[in-house]
Amino acid sequence: MSDLQKRVLDDVKAAMRAGDKDRLTVLRMLSAELKQREVVESTTITDAVVTAAVEKMVKQRRDSESQFRSGNRPDLADKEAAEIQMLLGYLPQQLTEAEISALLDQAVAETGATSGKDMGKVMAWIKPRVAGRTDMGKLSGLIKAKLG
Repeated sequence: MSDLQKRVLDDVKAAMRAGDKDRLTVLRMLSAELKQREVVESTTITDAVVTAAVEKMVKQRRDSESQFRSGNRPDLADKEAAEIQMLLGYLPQQLTEAEISALLDQAVAETGATSGKDMGKVMAWIKPRVAGRTDMGKLSGLIKAKLG
């Protein structure tokens, strides 16, 4: 069992003891996602698998939050935002704008990228270095802007 998976299970128990229903619901969804990956995909649960599952859940909630906000449902959007904050606690420390910019400059220099056609090379270089530490959608936009 990975350290992150153990932490999730320990937090489920703590949320049950504390009677924190909102946190318990989110943690149970995460635990179910991990169990599905373990059983259906026959994957050994590592910290990387847990991080990928959390990133997926955060992305889903960000999409839902934006849809709820555009649909004039601030109550549901706020619930999604709260769930995002709970899930972000299981991801590594997020990169700052300056760190992302420095990595992006390094990626462009090392891959020799000059135009939008080289975006795949830059993404392949940078993705393993930022996994779980930044929003890949925003990163993609920054790469597009950088390559013009």
